[in-house]
Amino acid sequence: MYGQTTSGANSRVFQYEVVGLRQNDESDKNSYQIRQSGSIVINVPYSRLNEEMQRITRLGGKIVSLKPLTQG
Repeated sequence: MYGQTTSGANSRVFQYEVVGLRQNDESDKNSYQIRQSGSIVINVPYSRLNEEMQRITRLGGKIVSLKPLTQG
């Protein structure tokens, strides 16, 4: 799931830095609580960038940076 990559062109991984995540109705559907902190880093494969951005928004977070992680 998170942090997994596939081989080939889809193996590019990007890193979201997010602030402001909070527990809300959408995050209550998760089987875990949201960690309370200033910021969190989420690594996402290229194929899931849009999906993860929408999830962060639903959880009340704000993306402060997005950068590619170099491979190997």
